[in-house]
Amino acid sequence: MHHIELYVSDLEASRRFWGWFLKELGYKEYQKWSSGISWKKDRFYLVIVQAKEPFLEPEYHRCRVGLNHLAFHAESKLQVDQMTEKLTAKGYRVLYRDRHPFAGGDGHYAVFCEDPDRIKVELVAPSC
Repeated sequence: MHHIELYVSDLEASRRFWGWFLKELGYKEYQKWSSGISWKKDRFYLVIVQAKEPFLEPEYHRCRVGLNHLAFHAESKLQVDQMTEKLTAKGYRVLYRDRHPFAGGDGHYAVFCEDPDRIKVELVAPSC
């Protein structure tokens, strides 16, 4: 994949989430302008852009047609555990707590959370 561009309802809130989350995964800030920012790792980059007022409704919902979630590689199960703790400490919503860290199924060690627009984000440990 080359890049993903997400339109967001609150650029600053999304910048705080994605900037922190992606930095933890080794991404570096790549581009920045008044209505957007991107982070890059290797050859892939993720872009967030402030949606214009006429397009803020209806709010995003992952069960509608379109994107359901974004999944990222973790370096280890330990990184998944550490990120789970950090997400909680920062007040971000961790999903499927009752099944964590195997909410994706047996042998699928991951944490699921939501960004400020409720886009589901998954961080997956390597399989053994």
